[in-house]
Amino acid sequence: MNNLDDLTMFAAVVEAGGFRLAAHRNRMSASSLSDAVRRLEDSLDVRLLNRTTRSVTPTEAGQRLLQRIRPALAEIAEAVDGVASDSGRPSSTLRLNVPTIVADYILPQIAARFLAAHPGVRLDIVAQDSFVDVLAAGFDAGIRYEESIAQDMIAIPIGPRRQRFAVCAAPAYLERHGTPRHPRELADHAKLGYRFAGGALSVWDFERETRRIRVVPDGPLIASSWPMVRTAAIAGLGVVAGFEEHLRAEVESGALIRILADWQTDFSGPFLYYQTRRHMPPPLRAFVDFVRKAENPA
Repeated sequence: MNNLDDLTMFAAVVEAGGFRLAAHRNRMSASSLSDAVRRLEDSLDVRLLNRTTRSVTPTEAGQRLLQRIRPALAEIAEAVDGVASDSGRPSSTLRLNVPTIVADYILPQIAARFLAAHPGVRLDIVAQDSFVDVLAAGFDAGIRYEESIAQDMIAIPIGPRRQRFAVCAAPAYLERHGTPRHPRELADHAKLGYRFAGGALSVWDFERETRRIRVVPDGPLIASSWPMVRTAAIAGLGVVAGFEEHLRAEVESGALIRILADWQTDFSGPFLYYQTRRHMPPPLRAFVDFVRKAENPA
């Protein structure tokens, strides 16, 4: 058959769940992908995709074809990448799904060093705080905190091994309302909340010795934009809680004052996780090796 490219494009459309996202991932036009799938359907004389205005899904015949060609396409991609890998320079794209805290404060320096060491690799990083099935969404790997990683994944440490939350308020707010000395006193304070993209509200957990207290923010502002929540705290609208990294600059400048620090305990840092694979894509293998070496330098 002379339609290997069309088969590859068909698989890309199914994996992406539509022509537009597949076009974006492969840096080509949606019309070119549509033409490729149509040529393939004409050559096979069978409909491979169910197309509606809202979704694109494989027909039964399309699903059977995809199951048969996936291993072959993976082998071809590995062979092509192997040409570059043989010279010690893996190529192609590595797609990662990471939390915004990691994208903003942890990954930039790691990514810069990795790309300098592997100029043939292109990083495609999506930052989002909602939990996603990274493999179903077309990512090679993800970065998350330990409690949200499925047990069938391989996880390796990346970035700082211990992190902390911080609770802060503006000096003017504390002058008006007083400084809470115990988490239970937050019941009398305005608590600014952050909502994850998936809809869950970020709750505040406090711990000291054997005592644990959970506080649900219910103040005048709850937003899925962290800069909005932080700015509201600086303006004196209430108390805010978040990663130390999110609040460090404001604490150092005096715009915010840290409170209840003796109730804040360390927690485990993030992990790079990926599925066990017999044939790991060369860019992912290179990144895993790079991260392992950074965590355990010779």
